[in-house]
Amino acid sequence: MNLNNWIKNNTTHHSQFWDLKKLVEEKEKQNLKISLCLPTLNEEKTIGKEIVMFKSELVDRYPLLDEIAVIDSGSTDKTREIAETFGADVYLSAEILPQYGEKKGKGENLWKAVYELTGDIIVYVDADIKNIHPRFAYGLVAPLIYRPEVHYVKAFYDRPLAFSQGVRPSGGGRVTEILTRPLFSLFFPDLTGLIQPLSGEYAVRREVLEKIPFPIGYGVETSHLIDVYEKWGLEAIAQVDLDQRVHRNQETRDLGKMAFGILRAFLYRAEALGVIGKLPELSTLLRQFQVEDETFEQVCFEIVEEERPPMIEIPEYREKFNIN
Repeated sequence: MNLNNWIKNNTTHHSQFWDLKKLVEEKEKQNLKISLCLPTLNEEKTIGKEIVMFKSELVDRYPLLDEIAVIDSGSTDKTREIAETFGADVYLSAEILPQYGEKKGKGENLWKAVYELTGDIIVYVDADIKNIHPRFAYGLVAPLIYRPEVHYVKAFYDRPLAFSQGVRPSGGGRVTEILTRPLFSLFFPDLTGLIQPLSGEYAVRREVLEKIPFPIGYGVETSHLIDVYEKWGLEAIAQVDLDQRVHRNQETRDLGKMAFGILRAFLYRAEALGVIGKLPELSTLLRQFQVEDETFEQVCFEIVEEERPPMIEIPEYREKFNIN
């Protein structure tokens, strides 16, 4: 598919799906079950509001969602208690498939959600959104319901950064513009049509999620896009404008850690696909500097981008979902 045609045909705005009654009718006609996954780690300030909004609007008022689940990485605040109080199903990531060990990272939560949740479609929404709205779910699910050829729907939005002085009217997506977009431009130019490839909000058909590996950390979104593109083609991907997302700002140092993890995952994926030659053994240490009393000290962070196999290779998953 020509990239310009893809952008024209596969980029929509959430307002096109305002008729939730019609959307629910079409979902029920197809006998689809839809699960919402909220991956969490210390999100007590925002998780309650998200659950209340999704439950009241997209379960009680319009029965679009069949399941609202929190997959938690081991929060030390009251995230899990709040989520249970407001009616979500709450799971501790370490207790899902414990025989395969516990690994830390958002990608780990997303992978385990494929096993734990039961939907034909899983929509992932980050738990730190301050301006949460039903569009963060229905806007992503709708293209999958209306277009059977679409398998993976990604969100994009204006991302004002929240500062103490208020909200700056533009910004965000810094790792995308500095790292991911240049990498896609060099090696996977078709994927440059995605406006925010690293967005944490997306909806995917189960038959896709179960067949792709999951990096446990920062590289999960980048790797997923490459894998879906390679296995199903660009036409299987769509993106939806959700207008605006207000979230907490991350420090530059933390963005460096994210970029390091994404780059490791990207290079391994590119090597596996034969896009680049064989890599040397890559270091897991990111080296940054801090200064104290005019003395510069190098600080090392170990960032390991391990990968979980496609869920369909896990015997327990095959048994649970009756896959021969």
